[in-house]
Amino acid sequence: MKHNLSRREFLQSTKAGVLVMTIAPKFLSDSSVTDQKKDSQELIDASVVWLAKAIRTKQVSSEEVVRAFLQRIEQVNPKINAVVQIHGEAALADARAADQQAQAKRWRGPLHGVPCTIKDSFETKGMISTAGLKGRAAFIPDTDATAVARLRAAGAIVLGKTNTPELTLAFETNNLVYGRTNNPYNLERTSGGSSGGAAAILAASGSPCDLGTDTGGSIRLPSHYCGIAGMKPTQGRIPRTGHIISFDGPHQSLTHVGPMARYVEDLAFLLPILTGPDGIDPSTVPLPLGDSKKVDLKKLRTAFLTDNGDVPATAEIAAVVKEAAKRIADLGGVVTEARPERIKEAYEMYVGILWADGGAWARRLLQKTGTQETLLEQRLSTFKAIPIGDYSALLERWDQFRSQMLRFWQNYDVLICPANAHAAIPHGTTYQGRNLAAYGYTMAFNLTGWPSVVVRCGTSAEGLPIGVQVVAPPWREDVSLAVAQHLQLTSGGWRRAQI
Repeated sequence: MKHNLSRREFLQSTKAGVLVMTIAPKFLSDSSVTDQKKDSQELIDASVVWLAKAIRTKQVSSEEVVRAFLQRIEQVNPKINAVVQIHGEAALADARAADQQAQAKRWRGPLHGVPCTIKDSFETKGMISTAGLKGRAAFIPDTDATAVARLRAAGAIVLGKTNTPELTLAFETNNLVYGRTNNPYNLERTSGGSSGGAAAILAASGSPCDLGTDTGGSIRLPSHYCGIAGMKPTQGRIPRTGHIISFDGPHQSLTHVGPMARYVEDLAFLLPILTGPDGIDPSTVPLPLGDSKKVDLKKLRTAFLTDNGDVPATAEIAAVVKEAAKRIADLGGVVTEARPERIKEAYEMYVGILWADGGAWARRLLQKTGTQETLLEQRLSTFKAIPIGDYSALLERWDQFRSQMLRFWQNYDVLICPANAHAAIPHGTTYQGRNLAAYGYTMAFNLTGWPSVVVRCGTSAEGLPIGVQVVAPPWREDVSLAVAQHLQLTSGGWRRAQI
């Protein structure tokens, strides 16, 4: 299925009731630090790039910044339940130390004095790290997960931990330790999962960035539901050491670690800090990153789709995706409607692979953490292990799927598509109708391992964010970031949730 879309068709593609935003973000990577005010509202809306520059040039102190975000968390968290462990005094002490180091011109790294939050599925030294499990309700690790350690080594200050479902294995964020996280744009809607706490607090300006993970869409779906920017890099970019779902097992390649923020330029800023082998995760590859600023968007062969052949996107989401494609076509490049071969099989294949052993791998993790009571058990009880011969055949089909999907890049350089078929859905409705199958839009790229970025490009008639997914070939994070950055600048990007 493919055909070129004319400019006239592009212009007619936006449906009534959908707002495609056209105002650029206030804080951009090239913003002048000196001509920005320092009030707390502006600080909590600022990009990571801006904050890092402002702290380094002493236009603001780290303590000012940390205090502003802690105050915002105190204001909004009772409504959304996104931050489940707050380390306010420790963060302020770290900020004062960072300011003293700045006075002495001793810089820890590019994130010196910049605050962040961390998804609760990562082990974080000195902080309760539950992964949503009752068996770990009081677990305090002695060491940081590799990705957490890299953020701290770069100078980041951890404000606290953000909510996640049990073992990160749900598209809604809820658990028996901390309860449910709400979407800040509509408290009756889910923030998504499994990085739902991260996305919710970012959307509400309670943190400038977070560290997420994505096994089937767990960065990209909450980014779409909450209107922020999130990236799943190529499988093998960032070590999973210290994450509840780590680097072991036959489907370990499904799980990716990646940055989450409000602005695409922050994803590009954070990514190099996180990448590279740690000597522990055996699947991490020491491959250099490309520079997104050097990508020539006019030369890209761009494809887009609004229907993966399984669950069509709503008319609102399809309109926003088409408008995003138009933004690239306006640059003079070739834009074609095209669908990767076999993408419609993604949902069925993904579920088959993840639960082929009847959930035995997940039960081992629960047993290891001493967790007996879970919300997850009801789902696990529905899965039945398949014969070993059927399982080996399934793994063969997975490799064939990846190979045939890979051929798509012979004709295209980037794919623009929905992050999900719907905007944020009501709490508790993931398993109604074909809602679960709608996550095939993200699952497809866990199966292939390709990099993808989600950026907000529109708003539904109900006032909910609509994100667009930008997918690139393996190891071309620079392409996905460059396209997402252009879409942010021309379509609006993140806007703070008014709660």
